Amino acid sequence: MNIHPNKKNRFKISLLNKKEFTITCELVPGRGSGSKAQDKLLAFAEKAALRKQIQALSITENAGGHPALSPDVLGREIIRLGIDPLVHLTCKDRNRNQLESRLFAHGREGIHNLLVMGGDYPRYGFKGFAKPVFDLDTVQLIKMVDEITKGFEIEKNAPGGGVKLSPIPFFKGCVISPFKKLEAELMTQYFKLHKKVVAGADFVITQVGFDARKFDEVIRYMRQNGLNVPILGNVYIPSKAVVSVMHQGLVPGCVVTDKLMLMYEEESRLPDKGKKNRLIRAAGLLAILRGLGFDGVHIGGSGLTCEDIEFVLEKGEKFYPDWRQLAREFSFPQENGFYYYEPDHKTGLNTDVPTDRHKSIPERSAGYRFNRQVHKMVFDEKGWLYRPARTIFRKISGTSLEKLFTQFEYLIKFIGFECRMCGDCTLSETAFLCPQSQCAKYLLNGPCGGSRNGWCEVYPFVRRCIYVRAYERLKSFGEEERLRDNIVLPVDWSLNRKSSWINYFSA
Repeated sequence: MNIHPNKKNRFKISLLNKKEFTITCELVPGRGSGSKAQDKLLAFAEKAALRKQIQALSITENAGGHPALSPDVLGREIIRLGIDPLVHLTCKDRNRNQLESRLFAHGREGIHNLLVMGGDYPRYGFKGFAKPVFDLDTVQLIKMVDEITKGFEIEKNAPGGGVKLSPIPFFKGCVISPFKKLEAELMTQYFKLHKKVVAGADFVITQVGFDARKFDEVIRYMRQNGLNVPILGNVYIPSKAVVSVMHQGLVPGCVVTDKLMLMYEEESRLPDKGKKNRLIRAAGLLAILRGLGFDGVHIGGSGLTCEDIEFVLEKGEKFYPDWRQLAREFSFPQENGFYYYEPDHKTGLNTDVPTDRHKSIPERSAGYRFNRQVHKMVFDEKGWLYRPARTIFRKISGTSLEKLFTQFEYLIKFIGFECRMCGDCTLSETAFLCPQSQCAKYLLNGPCGGSRNGWCEVYPFVRRCIYVRAYERLKSFGEEERLRDNIVLPVDWSLNRKSSWINYFSA
C-alpha cells in the first residue's frame, strides 16, 4: 500500500523547472527529543509552509559528528506541515544493510528527497568518541539509491533472491566542494563529482563558500563537462562566532580568509552585532548565484528566522539586476589558490579557458614506479608473470599452505602499504595508497570535502589526504584522470583476513 498516493514532490518539480529559482533552507537538529531547540525548528517549518517561499527544508544528520535527533523524525513531522523535507543520508554511522533498510523506511513514509553525503567524522557521544562506519562511500551509496529508485533486484544467491522490488521515487542529491586551495584537492573533488553523476545523482548542492569566482568555476565546469543536473549554490549566513571557528580551520571544508574575518570583526561592533550586514551580504550572493545560472540556493545559518529568509529573498530580488558588479566585490580568494579556469579580469570571474595544469609535473617517486612495475608484471593479464602466478595461487587456495601464505602476503603489504588485510585489495585504484589504513573514512572513490590545504580532515598537519597524494603520483605519469573514470565497488567483507592475491586469481 502506498501511504502517500497523491503527494506531489514540489521540490523536485521546482528544481527541474528551468523557469523557477528554487529555495531550500537548512535545519540543524540538536541533541534530545523534546527540547526547545526542536520546537523552534518545527515552528520555523510551520511558518515556511504557510509562506510558500521555500520549496524544501534540508535536515542535517548528526552535524559536526555529534549525536542529534534523527532527521527522519523531523522529516515525517515536516511532511505533515505541508512542506517537502530534504533529508540528509550519510555514510558514517551505518553499514550497507542498515542504509538499505533505512531507504525502504523512507519509501514507506514518503520521504523521497535525499541529500547523500559522507558525513562529518564521528566525534564525542555516549562515554567518548564513536566508532566510524563508512562501509559505503557517497558514490556507492548514490548507486544503491539509484538502483532502489529504478526497482531493486535482489541478487539470486541472497535470501529471497531473484525478486525485483517495486521502485521508490527517490530524488537524490550530492555535494561538491569547489572551495579548495590546491590543484590536487580541487581536481579530485571534480573527478568525484563525475562519479556521483554517473552513479545517479539527480542534483548538486555546493558546500559552504565565500568566493564568487569559485561559484562561477563549478557551474562553468559542469556545463563544459556534460554534468547536466541542477545545482544549488550554498548561501551560508554565519554568526561572528561561527566565522571565527571556520577561520581557525575547525569546521571541515569551510574556509574563511583573513579579509573576510576582518570584515566580520568590524561589523560585530555595530549595535546589531552585524546581523543586517550579514543578511545583505547573503542577498548579494543569492543575486550573484542567480545571475551565474544556478538553479537555486541552499540557505543555512544558526538562529535564522523566517523573517530573515524573507529579507534575504526580497533584497536578493532587488540586487539581481546588478549581480555582475556584486560579483566583482564578492571576492575572498585564498592566497595562491588554484583555479580550474584562467581569470576574466573584466568581470572578476573566469574565462572558458582551463588553467594549464601541466606546467608543473610532480617528480616520480622510486617506490611508486617499483609498485607499478610489479603490479603490471604479476596482475596484468599481459604481464609475463601473470600466468605462472595464477597457476601457483590457485594451487595454494584451499590447502594447508593458504594460511601461511596469507600471513606472508600481509607482512609484505603491511610494511609497504600499512595493509589492513581486508582481502579485497584496491591499491591499484588509489596509486598504491591503502584507503583502509590511510584514509580516516576508508573512501574508495575520491576524497571527502573536509580536507584543508591538502591535510586530512581528521588528522590535520599529521596526515595528508590520500587522494591528494594519489593525484600527485598519477599526475607524474600523466594518468590523474584515472581517479575520475572508474567507480570502485564496495569491499566484500566476506574476504576479510584472507589473501587478496589468492582471491584475485581465484575469481
